Amino acid sequence: MLVEMTWRCAIAVDVGGTFTDLVVARTDGGQQVAKVPSVPTDPSKGVFDSLAVAAAELGSSVGDLLGRCDRLVHGSTVATNAVLTRNLAKVGLVTTEGFRDSLEIRRGIRADQWDHRAPWPPVLVPRHLRLGVGGRIDEHGIELAPLDEETVIAAIETFHREGVEAVAVCLLHSYCNPAHEQRVAEMLRSRWPATLTTVSSELVPLLGEYARTSTAVVNAGLVPAVGGYLSRLADGLRELGLSGPLLMLQSNGGTVPVDAVASRPVDLVLSGPAAVGGAMQRLASDAEALVSMEIGGTSCDVAVTVDGDVAVVDGLEVGGYHLNVPAVDVHTVGAGGGTIAEVDDAGLLHVGPTGAGADPGPACYGRGGLLPTATDAHLLLGRLRPGPYAGGSIDLDESLASAAMGAHVGLPLGLPIDEAAQGVIALLEQHLRHAVETITIERGRDPRRMTLVAAGGAGGLHGSSIARALGCRRLIIPAEAGVFCALGMLDSDLRRDVSRSIVGSLDVLGRVGLVEALRSEQGRADALVTAEWPADVTTDSSWHIDMRYPGQLWSVRVAADEDTTVADLRTAFETQYERLFGHIQPDGALEVTAVGATVHGRLRRAPAVTCPPRATPAPIEHRRCWVDPRNGWLDVPVHVGDTLGSGATLTGPFLVEARTTTVLGLPGDELTVGGNGDMEMELR
Repeated sequence: MLVEMTWRCAIAVDVGGTFTDLVVARTDGGQQVAKVPSVPTDPSKGVFDSLAVAAAELGSSVGDLLGRCDRLVHGSTVATNAVLTRNLAKVGLVTTEGFRDSLEIRRGIRADQWDHRAPWPPVLVPRHLRLGVGGRIDEHGIELAPLDEETVIAAIETFHREGVEAVAVCLLHSYCNPAHEQRVAEMLRSRWPATLTTVSSELVPLLGEYARTSTAVVNAGLVPAVGGYLSRLADGLRELGLSGPLLMLQSNGGTVPVDAVASRPVDLVLSGPAAVGGAMQRLASDAEALVSMEIGGTSCDVAVTVDGDVAVVDGLEVGGYHLNVPAVDVHTVGAGGGTIAEVDDAGLLHVGPTGAGADPGPACYGRGGLLPTATDAHLLLGRLRPGPYAGGSIDLDESLASAAMGAHVGLPLGLPIDEAAQGVIALLEQHLRHAVETITIERGRDPRRMTLVAAGGAGGLHGSSIARALGCRRLIIPAEAGVFCALGMLDSDLRRDVSRSIVGSLDVLGRVGLVEALRSEQGRADALVTAEWPADVTTDSSWHIDMRYPGQLWSVRVAADEDTTVADLRTAFETQYERLFGHIQPDGALEVTAVGATVHGRLRRAPAVTCPPRATPAPIEHRRCWVDPRNGWLDVPVHVGDTLGSGATLTGPFLVEARTTTVLGLPGDELTVGGNGDMEMELR
């Protein structure tokens, strides 16, 4: 399609484990979508390949397209994969003398109290590179012993001799007095300028020695690899003609200029799934409470939206490593189109969490994959048609899927191939259902009162089944479900979060003390924004306070402002606490653990895409398809998504082959196409 080039645009690129998704949102209301296989060995190749596909659809060159781009937003798995695979730089850790083993001791808490055999992930810094230095600051920020600079010099010499690439500095109680850490960093940078230094009090000035140390170490290990990738990507885009800024999506769901994240790449961990916040805001007006499951090729990301807001938590765990960074509250499981199915030595079927990835991918891709996946199962059950997908970048071969399913599931279990495929889908959907229950029921929310949003390339195939299992009455499949996170990036504003620990009684600190502390954090956030963001960006801010009952380990976050009283904070805390845990301590003492500020830089939204009304066309074919255990195999009408206009209705069973997803409607489902092309289903 040739489009006259009289417009500007915003571009979003999401590099996933299987596909790289790109969306071009034009100022004239038009939109281009590209989906190409990711290249794990060089994620930037997926970025440039997707740009080439979008430019070709517009009848333009990549240079022309980038020259009209006001901003390019990038979400990437580079930082996440580096942590998961432990492909990090060689890190040295400077810590307080006597505390070198804190990183290995961790918190002393097991994720599963009944499992005493599961090993912890390897410690990221070996013991001989965890070096203690003399000096001590207490929990009130008072210096008990001066910094022993001779031990700092000795540590620097050891790191240099051992070939350390980056250094993390994390001293005891630096969150309330960073003087010793700052001096260690100064000595490192003056005596060894080539080293890359991460200082915990600059990165995460928060209570919790292990989590603060773990975050600093991971950040230090990421700087060389992620910083190099971002530098190469930015240079490559500039050389091709990018005129606007390159923004990176952070784990908190907001964006930041690429230069601002080079020294703190830990903020990019789980950046792709974090875009769900922006994507859900477009749907939030349609339902008070939404729960989304974005099912891609590798994983399923689940998030909840209430009153248009997606919750942000103050920490996350990736690969067994704790990170004290603000992150969109997303629960991720290894359940996607490329999830591998296999039978163990005891004759039990397992589906996931291992995935086939982009290379070789599912067996039906014909790229050397020999193990069956969920995509192979859908193909064998008639839910997917053989042939080209994703703009012709992949081609599904039913014979390859049949051979893999028969050899690795059917034969070991003594089942026909179609029953083996049904078992794979049933087990996968159990994982998907539990993932949604984890972030709804286990967080005090009833999914029966929520609308399910089924996104991702595979979301439409599982949406109706999962919604019914959860008791949902309504289901939404976004118009471009397969590029859901990329669309969310276009609606993600600039964002910077800051917080610091301040421990004390709520009643003793009082409103005046808390407002003073919050204003201090606001000043710190404003200074960062001034240094990092364009001067013409419109900003607004919000404050939060973390509180707990004395003696508890975890805190609950509540919103605050200049006029919030102590009574208001208590009421907000008790409301949240009761929802999460089912009880409160009436008139119980409350302890403040941290205060923080968030600054949003509001960016221009991409124009809404409209779907013109059309009469519901006749199906292009009827296909033999296994629908569900109750209905079995049926002849199902198949519709092309592009021919369904606003107001079109379908009654299940049906298949809709949209541009980036396939939707399966079960008997009794009633689908209506909305004004923006979203497919809304009532489940009867």
